[in-house]
Amino acid sequence: MGKDLALVPAEHGRYDYAWVDPADPRVREVRSIEPVGTVGDESTDDNLLLIGDSGDALQALSTIPEYAHRYRGQVKLVYIDPPFNTKQTFEHYADQLEHSVWLTLMRDRLKAIVPLLAPDASIWVHLDDSEVHRMRLLLDEVFGTNRSATQIVWQKRTTRENRAAFSDNHDHLLVYTVPPVTQWRDVRNRLARTDTTKNPDDDPRGPWDSVPFTAQGSRANQMYKITTPTGVVHDPPPNRCWGAVQSVYERYLADGRVYFPKNGNGRPRIKQFASEAPGLVPHTIWLAAEVGSNDEAKKHIQSLFPGVPPFDTPKPERLLERIIGIATNPGDLVLDCFAGSGTTAATAHKMGRRWVTVELIESTADTFIVPRLTRVVEGTDPGGITSTTTRVPVEDLPEGMTATEAQAFRALLGKVAKAVEGLDDATLKALREATRTRNEVATHWEGGGGFTVARIGPSMYDVDEESGTVFLSPEATNGRWSKAVAGQLKFTLTPEHPVFCGQRNRQRLAVIDGVADDLVIRSLVQHLADGETLTVVAKATLPEAAILLGNLRPGSRLRIAPDDLFPATTVK
Repeated sequence: MGKDLALVPAEHGRYDYAWVDPADPRVREVRSIEPVGTVGDESTDDNLLLIGDSGDALQALSTIPEYAHRYRGQVKLVYIDPPFNTKQTFEHYADQLEHSVWLTLMRDRLKAIVPLLAPDASIWVHLDDSEVHRMRLLLDEVFGTNRSATQIVWQKRTTRENRAAFSDNHDHLLVYTVPPVTQWRDVRNRLARTDTTKNPDDDPRGPWDSVPFTAQGSRANQMYKITTPTGVVHDPPPNRCWGAVQSVYERYLADGRVYFPKNGNGRPRIKQFASEAPGLVPHTIWLAAEVGSNDEAKKHIQSLFPGVPPFDTPKPERLLERIIGIATNPGDLVLDCFAGSGTTAATAHKMGRRWVTVELIESTADTFIVPRLTRVVEGTDPGGITSTTTRVPVEDLPEGMTATEAQAFRALLGKVAKAVEGLDDATLKALREATRTRNEVATHWEGGGGFTVARIGPSMYDVDEESGTVFLSPEATNGRWSKAVAGQLKFTLTPEHPVFCGQRNRQRLAVIDGVADDLVIRSLVQHLADGETLTVVAKATLPEAAILLGNLRPGSRLRIAPDDLFPATTVK
């Protein structure tokens, strides 16, 4: 049900929708965007929080000229975490209708997102098992099966639910791309390597790791003797040769890229600097230890809002950090049209990305999103990705051992030492000394920037449900109606002009909150410059007014609202 229909909000601020024909003016209406205020740096308009229905918001962003030039074709990443559980979200619908509502809701929003996407963009949809298979079909329909990049499994919890037949501990991320996947692969970012690099010799090129200077086989020109700085002479290991011919080795040596372990006695290894090392291709299974869990996100929210019940399944900033890091670069634009607790916007802000996010429920925006993002701007949110705690060695670790491995080794060594009698204390002490590590905290965000809060304006139209007749609503008065009409007809607002409320190239817009008669038409035309035409939108008109306008300024047009604002047959 609903495949050939559209949805319109039936109740403000809730997931409550009514089925209508796709040609219904309430579907085609472009609602205005009404700024409420700014937080932080008022000189920037990079970041936007919209309060209202996501479908209305997406349509407004891609249609209203003031916003379309900033957002249309500019979004590099879309992350959406839509409502999963239809029984909770659409509580008064029957089961078979719940899925129809959810699918139509998502289909319409996916289609509305398309005009906003940059040529190299990607869209990441976060789902649980209940709807992931249906969403894949929708994404295939909108973007094409050849734009499916992958399906990622995220470990959302590490505890076990003992009351269930199976303990559900994962969600899904469906990733689709605007360009062919192979092209997107070349512009997306790899993951940073786990930092096992160090700089014991204070190399000016920075921290480094080392790789063996050997290769498989026995190539004659790569079989030669190498003498270490301490005088030890090495041949290649059995069944192997050196990693390059001697002239290349000597160039590495002169460039300070050769490292001899074991106090200068070991076989040569080649330095690989952190700044030069390629990143890692992302896996499709993301563990909580790497990117966080729902519990981690809950603790973060609770620390920001003590005593306020947290969301059931908030997403951790570390998860969004990985997604944003793969799909975007600093300065790119990130869109999330189901804001929830504001994690996407908060993470994008801390990572130096621009963002726009939409939240339907005003109390959620007031209670969670605005205060949270305000703290991000002020630099008073210490959680999430604001800082990282990394395990680092106290002194040089044994060759090839990471700080994390050393920490685990010491823990296991302690258990062994307690369980086994007669171990040599001196050896145990030496092992502990050789594997000492500590936590090192690095702060990545200290505040800055700002954002704008705006609301989606009310509908300008009411519908008689029995006859289907469309009327102008009580909200369609004065400046609010003029602004809505300008957005609907793609006129840029001209608030500084004393007569006309909008302009599109050489065409002016006048919106009359009443009757357009001969006197009104003559007065408006007098204010036109040479070469300008006029579109007049009025609530009523006298028959001769349209003829007069055409005669006084050819190419001009008089429209009667609401009938003339939408394609023919859409208004009864």
